This record gives sequence, C-alpha cells and structure tokens, in this order.
Amino acid sequence: MAQRIGFIGLGAMGSAMAGNLIAAGYHLDVYNRTASKAAPLVARGAHLCERPFDTAHGRGIIVSMLADDASLEHLVTSEPSIAERLAPGGVHISMTTVSPSISRRLAKYHEQCGSAMVVAPVFGRPEAAAAKRLWICTSGSAAAKEKARPVLEAMGQAIFDFGEEPGAANAVKLGGNFMIAAAMEAMGEALAMVEKCGVDRVAAMDLWSKTLFACPVYQGYGAAIARRVHEPAGFRLPLGMKDVDLALKAATEVAAPMPLASVVHDRFVAALAKGRGEMDWSAVALGASDDAGLTPK
Repeated sequence: MAQRIGFIGLGAMGSAMAGNLIAAGYHLDVYNRTASKAAPLVARGAHLCERPFDTAHGRGIIVSMLADDASLEHLVTSEPSIAERLAPGGVHISMTTVSPSISRRLAKYHEQCGSAMVVAPVFGRPEAAAAKRLWICTSGSAAAKEKARPVLEAMGQAIFDFGEEPGAANAVKLGGNFMIAAAMEAMGEALAMVEKCGVDRVAAMDLWSKTLFACPVYQGYGAAIARRVHEPAGFRLPLGMKDVDLALKAATEVAAPMPLASVVHDRFVAALAKGRGEMDWSAVALGASDDAGLTPK
C-alpha cells in the first residue's frame, strides 16, 4: 500500500513538488490557505484537508513549503499542534527558506512533542521543481533524515547534507541566495557599463554566460537581466529581499560582516519603492540601469 503523507503550502513551488510526490506513488493529504490552489492535485487523487493539523498522523511524514519564519512558526506551534499530532516518531520536512534560529527553535519544539523536524530548503525555481531538478540541502537528526530521504529523492535531483545542527541547511540556503542576488547586481552593473559603451548587452551576456560564467545563475538570470524581462515572476522580488535580510540577520548573530549584502539590500528597497514588487527578483538588477539612465520609460 502506498505511503500517505501530508503536504502544506501549494504555491508555485509547493504545487510542483507535491505533483512529483503523487507521480512517485505517494497518497497526499494537502492543505493550502487558498483551497482552490489544491484543485489540480485533488484532480490527481490528493485529499484536501480543512486544517494543517489534518495532514499529519503519528509516525507519519508531512512536508511544508511556506513563505517565511512567521508562517512556519504558526504552522508548528499553533493549536492543535502538528508537532504533537506527528508523535510518536513522525517527521516534519521543513522546506521553507527561513532563518537558522527559527529552525533551531522549532526543531527543539518538535523534539519536546515526540516528533522530529528535518530542515530541507531547496535551490531551484518552479520550473526546476516541476522537472524534479531541485538541489536539496538537509540538516537534522540522522534517523529523521533517513526516514525523509525517499520523499526528498522524489522531489529533487540531489541531496546535500550538512549535519545534525538544525539551522545549518538554512545557513547554506541563505548564503546561496545572497550570492545569487549579488551576482544579479554584478550583472546589472556590467551590462549597464557595456551598453553605455555602445555594446549590445544581450551579446555581451551571451559571451559571459557561455565562457567565464557558464553556470545556471548567469545563464538563466543573465538572459532575463540582459533583455530586461522580469515578468512573470518565478520568485517575487519581496521574497528575494526577505532572504537577503535573513542572511544579514544570521550574519549579525554570529558577527560575520556582509557589506555587499547591505548594498544588495538597498537595491531591493529601491526596487520596491519603484513599484517592482510583483516582478521577479531579477528585477533588482534594473537599479544599475536606472542609475545609468538606461531604464526604458
């Protein structure tokens, strides 16, 4: 009999990930605040629950893919508690990009309730999630990670483990997202410079992304930035700012200065002030075009 697991959070990422679990043969109990978003999964056999609590069962597994620290904390600690419902021995796979500190606190709460939390944030956009091409970072107890592994393998192309300290995977995720944001700022600045020198910005990015920077970040975001195409959003700009802010917060807690992150943070603030909140987070690179007088009116 196929295993029944819970899935909470059916945004663009969560829906694609849950779809891969159904394709892998799992029976899903799903919950989303906007219930209508569950319709495609229900059509494929998922069961829509009225409360997050109803997706969890003792010794079972639930997956959550939410927006931020506050939504994750509310999910875990509000009554009735999913942490208690999963006991004894159940596992909550938390895939939300959140602060290391909230993961440490919620992992301890799970432990006190008799369940466990595996922290498993991902790298990849919705199209990568749909194609089962996510890179997944994990941290948490070895036993819980082993139980979670088949579920994670059904959603990603590779799993990278960072030990038992719950916040470790979040630190890696935030560091990676900061580096993506910094790369987008660098691309924006370089493209503004070559364009003002009379060079075709798309041609320049084509060279860079095929030679010096032949990697997914420069190839994917580079094309969008060079063409100034930032809609529709795969990852909205306010969420990108949230992740940079979380990286700065984590750095402050451990006394690790990140001056470039502060610059990128200000770029996000400016982008939001200019009404770009519904754009993809790659629109942060428009700031360099703005400064150079190149942004189309």
